[in-house]
Formats: sequence, C-alpha cells, structure tokens
Amino acid sequence: MSKLFQNYKRDAIEFVKAKGNTLYDQEGKPYLDFSSGIGVTNLGFHPLVKKAVAEQLEAIWHTPNLYHNQLQEEVASRLIGDKDYLAFFCNSGAESNEAAIKLARKATNKSHIITFKRSFHGRTYGAMSATGQEKIQVGFAPLVSGFSYATYNDLSSVKALVTEETAAVMLELVQGEGGVIPADAQFVKDLADFCQKASILLIVDEVQTGIGRTGSLYAFEQYGILPDIVTLAKGLANGLPVGAMLGKTGLSSAFSYGSHGTTFGGNKIALASSQKVLDILTPEFLDEVRQKAAYLKTQLEERLSSYDSVSAIRGMGMMLGIETTKDLSQVLDEAKKKGLILLTAGSNVIRLLPPLTISRSEIDSALEVLEDVLS
Repeated sequence: MSKLFQNYKRDAIEFVKAKGNTLYDQEGKPYLDFSSGIGVTNLGFHPLVKKAVAEQLEAIWHTPNLYHNQLQEEVASRLIGDKDYLAFFCNSGAESNEAAIKLARKATNKSHIITFKRSFHGRTYGAMSATGQEKIQVGFAPLVSGFSYATYNDLSSVKALVTEETAAVMLELVQGEGGVIPADAQFVKDLADFCQKASILLIVDEVQTGIGRTGSLYAFEQYGILPDIVTLAKGLANGLPVGAMLGKTGLSSAFSYGSHGTTFGGNKIALASSQKVLDILTPEFLDEVRQKAAYLKTQLEERLSSYDSVSAIRGMGMMLGIETTKDLSQVLDEAKKKGLILLTAGSNVIRLLPPLTISRSEIDSALEVLEDVLS
C-alpha cells in the first residue's frame, strides 16, 4: 500500500529514462511526450541543459540569497532585455503568483484583485484564491479575501467589478487549465489601456505561456502590451524547480529589504539550467517553433475538423487544445497504448504541449495517433 497522500491519480507507468522528446518506461517502451511534463520540459531532455546543470553541480549547488548570485543577475538580464523590469526568483508558478499578489497589494496599498472565471494561478492559498475555478477551492474555505472573477474576453465584466480598492487585474493570455482558451487581441489591448488610465496594475501570468511556448519568449509580446508584473515558471529551467516574477522598476520600493524572501528560490542549479534554456531560445529557434506550431495546427484542422467528435481546435504556438465529445480518460489511455503522452484541460479538451524541439516527423507520428483515437 502506498505511503503517499492520494491527491494524484497516478498511472502505473513509471518513466525511468528519457532522450530528446521520448520517455521510456520501466519496461523500456518508448513514448513520444506531447505533454512536456505539463509544459515544463519545453526543450525536451536536452543534452546542453543537462551538461550545464552537471557543471554547476560539480562546482556548488546552493547558496542562500544573503550573498551575491551572478547567475541570478545574468538570467534576470536575459529575461528583462530592454524592458523596464526587475526580477525576483522563487521555486514555482504558484510562488511567482503569490509574489505578484503581494507586490501589487503593497505597491498600491489596495487589496482588491480581479481575475477571471476558469483561470488557474496555483494551489497555494493566495494563488488558489485568485483561481476562478470552484473545483480547485472546494473544502478550503475561508479563502484569501479580496478576489473577484470577471468573464474572460469581456471588458465590461472587468469594469463592473472595479472599486476604489482595486489594485490589479490578473490575466492568463491563454487559459491553460481552463480549456486552452486564447485571449482576444482587442480585449487584451483594451484591458491594458483601461488599467493604465485607471491606475490599476496589470499582472500577466505567463507560467505556462512563457519561455517560448507560444512562439515568442513571452505571449504578451504578441499582444503588443507591456504588463506591470509578469510571472514565470514551468519551462524556465526545463524541469528544475524555478519561478520568476518580473515587475516594473517603479514598483521596487514595495519590495524593499525584508519584505519578501525564499530559501531555495533562484538557486544555482536551477539558474544554470535557466541560463542554458535562454541560450537556446534564439530568435532563429523561436522562428522555427512558430513554423512547426503553424504546421501542427494546420494539420490538426485538416485531419480532425471533419470528425464528429471534434468541435474546436484552438490555441497559440505549441499550446493547443482539441475540444472533443470523446471520453478524455479513454482518449489518453488509447494514445498511451500507442506510445503518445497527452494532457487534458477543463472537462472536454485534449491539451497538446509538445516540446519546442519537436521535429516534423515526430509531429506526423503524433497526428497519426490522434487520428486513430479520435476517429
């Protein structure tokens, strides 16, 4: 009998080895990974990332944040580029969002934050309270107060919730757990304009959409906006636990000495991986990602749109969803038997998060399996 809490529905398969974009179970069977470990191993099991981590491990693997950390400075500079941000490193997406919530409230001296129905921001108390899904919150009352939930892609619903105490609006540019639903471009532009005029901070949660997942380093770049606060995690260290919050330099006084902290956040092992990830995500690499993503989406539409079981195909870049009437657990099981690992989102969506390093031949192999399991 397992000695673990049963808060996960675990498959009997254990992956014990990986190479490139392929996982191998305890029997040696290969699986093409179209989940990227839930959007984490964005570069697959990349040899250059492995090498960078091994070299750092050989030197030193932990120092507390009481001392200078050159890796943090270098990764922060890469994440910020020419933008007017400062960085804070932590361990996860939930922690990144907790830091964003704290920064927004402290900087504005206001407590109210508007998020969206069907959003997902994490499982810690603040991030869970920001999440607009009751199923995530059941049994954990009372939640952290001060959150309300607007309708996604509906600016009027945001405006209706604004009060004198509104500090920020928190937004995913593609609702991942909510069903792979992209934000409408005009809605995002209008929301950013409204927040700026109303002196409300705009927080963009890029935990899943960031680090190349949608075809650019950040999804917000494709919307032509510059958020006040950005949160990152998942693909940032390609499988090692790290999170980051970027905030405009004008907010720096709110995170003064002693106001926030972390023991493990931004440790040298994770940041060595992040540095190599950013080395790999060149403009040329991201251009290839966009081309492969366009190919994948076009092929999905051409091959699956006529199926009675498929009602929609949507998403951005390498973050795509197939809305289906098929039983999701059955689809995932059948795909797994054929050597393809998939994810779900919401109650009726197959979520595709292939590694950005996926090849066209691997895309074709996955498409054949999807045709089989959805026909």
